[in-house]
Amino acid sequence: MTIATVLGSKGSAVETIGADDRVFDAVRRLGEKRIGALPVMEQGRIAGIMSERDVIYCLRDHGAEVLDWPVRRVMSSPAITAEPSMGVLVALALMTKQRIRHLPVVQGGEIRGIVSIGDLVKHRMERIEAEAEAMRSYIQSA
Repeated sequence: MTIATVLGSKGSAVETIGADDRVFDAVRRLGEKRIGALPVMEQGRIAGIMSERDVIYCLRDHGAEVLDWPVRRVMSSPAITAEPSMGVLVALALMTKQRIRHLPVVQGGEIRGIVSIGDLVKHRMERIEAEAEAMRSYIQSA
C-alpha cells in the first residue's frame, strides 16, 4: 500500500501558493478551499509549505502585520516530502516523527499531490475493514 494508491482514490489536485504572494492571500485560499496547508512554489519547485499552524504561530508572535508579509517569511522550509512509491505506514511514521499533518508528494522534482495524516489514516482503516470482511467471508464459506 503506497501513497500512489491513496492519491489514486483521493485525487492528485493540489492547491499551491507562490513564495512572493501575501500571507493574507494564502489564508483566504486555505479558508475558501477548506484545507490545512499549501505547498509554496518558487520557480516551478516546492520551496516550502505553509500550514494553518504556521499562520497561527506567526500571528501570535508578530500580530496582524504578518498578513501583508510574503508567504516565504511564514512558510516552513524546506518542505518534508514523499515520493508516490513510499508506503503508507512509512509516511504515517514520518509525519508522526516530524509532527506534521501534510505531506506533499513529489516525483522528479514536480509536485504530484498532497496527502494529510487524515487521508492516510482513512485509507488504512478502509484497508483493514476490507481485510476483515474478506476474512469473515472466508470463515463463513468454510
